Amino acid sequence: MSDEKRKTVVNSWNEWDPLKHVIIGRADGTMIQAPELAIQRDWPEDGFPLGKYGPYPKEMQEKANEQLDNFAKILEGRGIRVDRPTPVDFSQAVQTPDWKQGSMFGCGPARDFLLTIGSEILEATMSYHSRWYEYLCYRPLFEQYFKEDPNFRFEAAPKPRLTERSYKKDWWKEWNSMSEEEQFERAEEGDWILTEVEPLFDAADVVRFGKDLIVQKSMVTNDSGIDWLRRHFPDHRIHKVGRRELLPWHLDSTLVPLRPGFALINPTRPPLGKEEWQFFEKNGWELVETPKTVLEKKKPYDFCSWWLNMNTLVLDPQTVCVEASETPVMELLDKHGFEVVPVPFYDVSPFGGGLHCCTADVLREGDCEDYFPKQVEGF
Repeated sequence: MSDEKRKTVVNSWNEWDPLKHVIIGRADGTMIQAPELAIQRDWPEDGFPLGKYGPYPKEMQEKANEQLDNFAKILEGRGIRVDRPTPVDFSQAVQTPDWKQGSMFGCGPARDFLLTIGSEILEATMSYHSRWYEYLCYRPLFEQYFKEDPNFRFEAAPKPRLTERSYKKDWWKEWNSMSEEEQFERAEEGDWILTEVEPLFDAADVVRFGKDLIVQKSMVTNDSGIDWLRRHFPDHRIHKVGRRELLPWHLDSTLVPLRPGFALINPTRPPLGKEEWQFFEKNGWELVETPKTVLEKKKPYDFCSWWLNMNTLVLDPQTVCVEASETPVMELLDKHGFEVVPVPFYDVSPFGGGLHCCTADVLREGDCEDYFPKQVEGF
């Protein structure tokens, strides 16, 4: 490819405009994290009981990278430019003046960390000590983009201190001692592990609809983080959602727009209350329930949602990449007029997610449009 064709333009306003340039993560060196306040990894049946940490098995890394590389080739075959992060030594201990952490994590799920709004790519705060330095993997790309695109806005949200004050004391102990019904009651109150001491958010808790951004409060995104996003993007309308689910992570396995007026929703945990439903209905959106996954068992060390079958990557308003084994989803989308591109990807899920999770937009053709001209009070 000539230098002229490789010149970077950063621009993306939604999840469905024609994709021209994307970042795909890597599985190299991914770690089961050392213990930290934010999360608990406990897989005794697979050799990693609570407190033990170390690298994912080499064979799993190789299988995941094979599928990530194949995904990159599929997209490049359709004329889409693909860039990749540069892994660092994730096995190393890291620290700041406030804390020490026994290991890092990896750089598979790029969407967790990077939020593209127009000509800006924003680095999220992240709420794990093990992911605090993950930005290093993407800095070589951003240095290149900054040189090539005079309109590129390279932004980073304030790096959080992540002291003990950022997490509710004994939260995990209390959570694990509760009945499921008590856990659901706590979930309905949005009572997750993060305090409001500082803004915290993952980029994958934001779903982009042009002028409107829907943001989920979750185990990794707090109200202060949503408020920070509201202040940072004053020309956008920021809408907060929550949901009745045990241990929610990201919004892109719950609400997935595929084109203007059409979105998949999770039937077991719809993120929308009365006002939110009105918001979509008044503006003519069709919300379609996603079929149940074909998976009967997760792979070892897989901490992701059972609903990665809806974690798709849209190439344009008529074309969607779907995990190759998820026939029910592919048949549903075919009935609604989409061209479906099957992509084998479930070897990647233990490394951080699905087709949407492991990508981050750089360029989609199109402008910032208003897809919700009829706003709803209270949302």
